Amino acid sequence: MATITPLLPPAAGKVSDDKASAMAALESLLAIRFFEEAVDGMFARGLMHGTMHLSIGQEAVATGVCAALRQTDFITSTHRGHSHCIAKGADLTRMMAELLAKQTGYCRGRGGSMHIADAKTGNLGANGIVAGGIPIAAGAALAQKLKKTDNVVVSFFGDGATNEGAFHEALNLASVWDLPVIFVCENNKYGMSFSTAKSMKVERISERAAAYAMPGVTVDGNDVDAVYEATKQAVDRARAGQGPTLIECVTYRHKGHSKSDKNLYRTKEEIDFWKTKDPVGKFETLLIEKGILTKEQAEQITENVRNEIRNAITEAQAAPDSDPAELLSSVFRAVN
Repeated sequence: MATITPLLPPAAGKVSDDKASAMAALESLLAIRFFEEAVDGMFARGLMHGTMHLSIGQEAVATGVCAALRQTDFITSTHRGHSHCIAKGADLTRMMAELLAKQTGYCRGRGGSMHIADAKTGNLGANGIVAGGIPIAAGAALAQKLKKTDNVVVSFFGDGATNEGAFHEALNLASVWDLPVIFVCENNKYGMSFSTAKSMKVERISERAAAYAMPGVTVDGNDVDAVYEATKQAVDRARAGQGPTLIECVTYRHKGHSKSDKNLYRTKEEIDFWKTKDPVGKFETLLIEKGILTKEQAEQITENVRNEIRNAITEAQAAPDSDPAELLSSVFRAVN
């Protein structure tokens, strides 16, 4: 098994103010980045098949949000969901095994990149359908309310999902029933190849919260502290029975929509500009400047995480392939 330190909420204040929380957050950012860089390379070499959607450049969203959650809280994910899975505490070896179609993967190699789920850490699953996880999150939140727990549910989705009917229906229902759910939009500026500047009239996606009488906030999605603070407020509100919140995290994906995307709709200058806002380097630099970590400590954390990713690849590759004979064993079949 290859693991990293679980995310820890700070005792008070920002993630970057608390050494234990800051170190765990840096590990999370690096694990997401290195995992996806490794996956990108393995696809390129023909060692993985199917498709994948990378969140390189968006790591601060998953890390900042999940730092505000407990293990008993739930999330729903998207087709671009490696980051959410890792930040919520998934085992890196089982994730890698799933992408390599191995029997030891989270879905025994049947789901691949877009369908990883981990019930143990509260991850209700990635979803290949745009906006597909949003009503699932509302349903999970309803279940928690009916059970009288104080658990919350977070739904991650992209900017394109906010133009789907499921988004509006789920937000309306969550508002009407004061459900303990936080809707987190990762606005990376493009729905596939289509710019948000052309797909919606509102300047900020968070403005759409007003239609459902819930708070809506826009934050810098490349800033772990900003994402954490907005999420903590929303989580505290939801736990207190005050209903849902919509959080828009403005960020950017460095890679194309999927592995087959040739990136013809974006300029090199635009991509390079956003790389100067890289959340991983930005957070590491902040910790060093604040004296939370030394440069040497940051370098050691980086090397430790690299080794965990290497271990995950080695262990996953050595695992048995998914067994085709079991393909239908988890499929519901009516018996006359």
